[in-house]
Amino acid sequence: MATRMNNTTKKKCVLMLLVIVSITLNCKSQNVSLKQVFPHTDPENKGGWVLNTEVSDEFDTDEIDENRWYIVGKFKDGKPFYKHPDKPYKKVWKGRAPSQFSGRNYRLEDGKLILETKWEPDFPFSDEIRKPVFGEAMPYENITTACFIGRKYFKYGYIEIKSKAADAPVTSGFWSMGEKLEFDFFETYGGTINPKKKHLDNQLWWSIRDWEKPMTGKPSYTEKRDVGFRISDDWHVWGIEWSEHGVKYYIDGKLFSEVTAEEVTAWVKENRKNLNLPEEYNGYVATRPISIWLDMEIFPWHDIPKSKAELETHSPEGEKEDGVVGFEIEYVRVWQKR
Repeated sequence: MATRMNNTTKKKCVLMLLVIVSITLNCKSQNVSLKQVFPHTDPENKGGWVLNTEVSDEFDTDEIDENRWYIVGKFKDGKPFYKHPDKPYKKVWKGRAPSQFSGRNYRLEDGKLILETKWEPDFPFSDEIRKPVFGEAMPYENITTACFIGRKYFKYGYIEIKSKAADAPVTSGFWSMGEKLEFDFFETYGGTINPKKKHLDNQLWWSIRDWEKPMTGKPSYTEKRDVGFRISDDWHVWGIEWSEHGVKYYIDGKLFSEVTAEEVTAWVKENRKNLNLPEEYNGYVATRPISIWLDMEIFPWHDIPKSKAELETHSPEGEKEDGVVGFEIEYVRVWQKR
């Protein structure tokens, strides 16, 4: 009897040991792979960057991690509802009219997240018509878009996305929000249908916005610059190195623009003289924790597609009838210093 018990005990011990060894090797393998993921501009990691896995996402799973992302406008009882899981009493933005955020407007495909804009006149649009901070009041109608909001916050680091903008008169947006702070990494307009605004297809627009009075959302710094290529034609890697000293902006591994905190303050005092800002005003308000936003919007001051055909003007032949255009994202990664 004792011998049988000893043999059984030994077998259990061996099995437990095998499980422990397997878990350990698996963890080591994952750690090695994470350590090998460095910023596109620093492949040897001379900067000593550490990947923040709480706010980064490779989008290589079967379902969106909703502990990481709030999907705006998910459906309940046949209608979209707008309640942030972490801020249930705060009003959730439904999107820039005439487009409205729908929690159905995305898909995971081949290891990528694809946000969708749809021509969808039968969508149960909100009756709300509100005057936005910028632009005119308009009803929600015809067009639905997508919005993902990060549920985790971080402060400073190297922020990178590999993406392909939608080739359509709609924005493909990568930005962030903090306390009275908006930090727009890019709001690219990939395929305008206005012949007078073709320059938008090549334009990077990024901004730091102060939502305290008297700025109330106006940029304390902004740039609109031609990047030298049509943004929606191909995949690109956009990198933003953000610190208390300023911002460095990289495109496909090359430094494209940089600004110091002092230059931001000089810019806002020169360009916002009408606001009578106090002498001690510091325009570099990007000093607070932020969470990432991925979305698509209609910018009425550029184009408003008035039909499915207009929305799909640049879609490939054979794809013009589904009324869907997509903003494709391979990954979002954030590194920080130890």
